[in-house]
Amino acid sequence: MQNISPRKVAAVIVMARELSRAEGELRGLIDRMDEEEQAALVAVMWVGRGAFDAEDWDEAYQTARAEATTPTADYLIGTPHLADNLESGLEAFGFDATGEEDDLMRRGA
Repeated sequence: MQNISPRKVAAVIVMARELSRAEGELRGLIDRMDEEEQAALVAVMWVGRGAFDAEDWDEAYQTARAEATTPTADYLIGTPHLADNLESGLEAFGFDATGEEDDLMRRGA
C-alpha cells in the first residue's frame, strides 16, 4: 500500500462511521488530498471490497487513477459500507485498522 498513510485511511474511516455528522469534514479531508492519495484511498477501498487482492495493488491504484471521472469525495461517500471496506483494505495490507482508529482517537488528527 503506497501513496497514503494508514493513519489517513483511519481518519476517513472514523468520519465515515459518523457520516451524518461529519460529511463536511470528510469531504474536506478527501478534497485536500492530492490525486495520488485520493487514488490510493479508492484502491484501498476496492481491495477491502474484494474487487482486487492486496497483491494487485499496482493494478488497483492505476485503475483508480484512470477511472477517476467524478470527485473522489462524491464517489466514496456514495459507496455503501465505506468504513467497513476501508477497514478490510487496511487489514489486507497487514495493518490493524481498529488499532489505527483507536490511536487516532486518542492522539487526535
